[in-house]
Order: sequence, then C-alpha cells, then structure tokens
Amino acid sequence: MRKRKDKITLEDVAREAGVSLGTASKALSCPEKVKPRTLERVLQAVADMGYVRNGVARSLAARKTWRVAVVYPTLKNPMFSNSIDALQQTLLEKGYQLVIGSHEYSQKREVKVLQALVESGVDGVILVGTDHDAAVFALLEAHEIPYLLMWSLDETNHPYTIGFSNHQAAYEMAQHVIAKGHRKVALCGGPTQGNERSRNRQLGFLVALEEANIAVRPDWIIETPFSLDGGREAIRRLFALDHQPTVLICGTDLHAIGAMHQCQLSGIDVPGTLSITGFDDIEFASAMTPGLTTVRVPIDEIGVEVARTIVAIIDDQVPTTALELETMIVERESLRTLTK
Repeated sequence: MRKRKDKITLEDVAREAGVSLGTASKALSCPEKVKPRTLERVLQAVADMGYVRNGVARSLAARKTWRVAVVYPTLKNPMFSNSIDALQQTLLEKGYQLVIGSHEYSQKREVKVLQALVESGVDGVILVGTDHDAAVFALLEAHEIPYLLMWSLDETNHPYTIGFSNHQAAYEMAQHVIAKGHRKVALCGGPTQGNERSRNRQLGFLVALEEANIAVRPDWIIETPFSLDGGREAIRRLFALDHQPTVLICGTDLHAIGAMHQCQLSGIDVPGTLSITGFDDIEFASAMTPGLTTVRVPIDEIGVEVARTIVAIIDDQVPTTALELETMIVERESLRTLTK
C-alpha cells in the first residue's frame, strides 16, 4: 500500500521561499503589498511544491468567499459567451473566481438559478439587463449581497449599472438605414416581454422611422426567438406576404445571420433584393458573405469595468454612479444604398 503524501502547508511554502509565514500569507492574499522579488520567491515555491490554499479556512477567516456570480440570459449567444473572458480574467487579477449561471430568458428560472448561487456562497452578483423579477432583488437584499447590473442602461435608475443605451444604439442604426435611402423597412427582434434590451431596440428603431415619416406595416414587425432559426423564420414570414421590404433591421446578429442564411437558401439576393443589418458585432458578423452591417457593442470593456466595479462595491469603495459606454455602427456589405 502506498504511503499517503503529507499535505503541503503554507508553513512549508514559507520555509522553502525563505520568508516568514506572515509574508507568505500576504504574498498570496495581497500580492501588491509584497516586494516583487519576495513575491516571485513565494510563487515559485507554491508552484514547485504544488501548494493549494484551504479555501474554506480562508473564507471563514476573512468572512469572504472570493467568488462573484454572474447570471446570463443564455450562453448560446456568442455575444454573452465571449464576454465571459474579459470578466473572468479581470476578476482573477483581483483575486476572485467567477461563478456562472444562465436562465434561457426565463425570469422565473432566473430566481431559482440565483438562489442556488447565493446559497453556494458568493460575495457579489452581476445581472444582465435591468428587467428582472422583483424576487431577484428581494433575494439579494435579504442576503445583503452587493450586486451590479450590466449591459443595459435602459429603464433603470439603479446606481450600479454599466453598459449602453440599447434605445440610442438602435435609433442610430435606423437613422443610418434611412440615410441609405430605405423607406420599406421591416424589423426582426427577440421577444420584448421581460427583456428591456429587446424592447428598447425595437422602440429605438421605430422612433427613428417615425421621425422620418416612415410607417412600418404591422406584419413587418416580427418577434422570434433569439436564435439563427428566429432569423430564418422572419424571412419565411416576410416573403410569404404580398409586399416585401427593401431592408430588414435585426435586433441581434443571430437574427441577422439566420436571415441571411435563409435568403441564401431561398435564392434572395443580399443586399440586391434585401438589405440586412444586425446588432452586437459578434465574430461571425465579419465572416459572413456579404459582411454584416451591425452595431458594435463594447464587450471587452464591459467585462473589465464590471469586474473592477463589483469588487469595489464589495469593498465599499465605489461611487454611486452609472457608467455609460459607447457603441458604434460597423458598415459592411449587407446594407446597400438605394438610388432614386
């Protein structure tokens, strides 16, 4: 029978690095407070000896878990899955681990997901968007857990909010489409019920069109699931009608890419017969043929700022002000200019 190897302790690491136990502890907990050369020796000893900190003991001693939870509406949209990297890496730099949950656009399910995360122990929570069941906020407040809203500044006056105005970004995209000469405009987006992002994108499109005296036919305003199939369905519905638009403004890139694929399957020329625009600028948007004109969302910047801010909120070191980030229109070949 093999003899069980003794567990490496922090005292062993300190001895190996030639520092005191207190210095070794500080190097792992507050590395910025230790001299670089000393920190290097401690980290080298940790790597050489395979030392792993006792997370339970550490949490009990500091009354912290060093865990932050984020609840996404879905991980199937590359927009959200891609945002995890910047968020996670910045939190790691701050000494925190990221715990992830998703609810597939169900507000009731979000409450259950959040409850499980809270019960597992977290120091802070990040929520996507501003439209949530009242039970979400009640749960966080009952457990006195700091939280932050990200991705959207619409329909809220909560002080800890980082993102952009979906309404304004959509408004600017519709203005851009109008400037290209389009007057027969259709809209495709996700369900607006329980989702302020979808709601405000649709509203932003419609406000810009109304200001330009462009009426949108009711059957040209389409809500479908947030997916490629949702975009395909929009094209099938539009081209089953007697009259077709010259442009389809989509509320997400997934809708737009699905719509472009269905156009390809149906022999509909993009942008010759139908121009298409998206929203998000996911990686596939530039890889499409033709390239997709879309709204670029600052994914990495949101992740970095959210991570920094939630840690500051946990430490009671942040001012109560929302942070608005900028979007931009990325023009590619899927949107053509109409000539008179």
